[in-house]
Amino acid sequence: MTRRSLTPTALSAIGALGALSVGSSAWAATVQLKIEVPRLNVAEYHRPYIGVWLEKAGEPAAAAQLAVWYDLKKPNNGGTKWLKDMRQWWRQGGRNLTMPVDGVSGATRAPGEHVISFDKHPNLDKLPAGQYEMVIESSREAGGREVQRIPFTWPIKAAGEVKAQGEHELGAVQLTVKP
Repeated sequence: MTRRSLTPTALSAIGALGALSVGSSAWAATVQLKIEVPRLNVAEYHRPYIGVWLEKAGEPAAAAQLAVWYDLKKPNNGGTKWLKDMRQWWRQGGRNLTMPVDGVSGATRAPGEHVISFDKHPNLDKLPAGQYEMVIESSREAGGREVQRIPFTWPIKAAGEVKAQGEHELGAVQLTVKP
């Protein structure tokens, strides 16, 4: 195989094509949410359903649906039956979604730490500037329900990290943002 050197003009052209293929999201903010699903010592353990959405201050409905984890393996889409147990998520637009939702829905997670990256999430592209809360709700069959709220400002202008600590159905929750 022959090795060829690229001229500065060729390198510039490749760089420009790469930038075009990535699109505007190459300059978008980094938004990551870390969720700890605690290991509970109970007789009957079920993985929690978890919903993540954004609320804008003073707005009655969710500004954006970001993630929902539920039991995808139940026959005949039976896992959707229990989504309404995440009461706040359900009222904030969950009931209007037809599951599964590409880029939003996914399977429940085992106990441990899970990171979700929203860098290229289509619902953030349309988000108007303002004060928001990222809301995380967890509900578990034969278990409890818990909600955590993390405030932030959109668009992201400075790097930051906000943490919250759940009491039973959620462990540590951390939102990390970078412009």
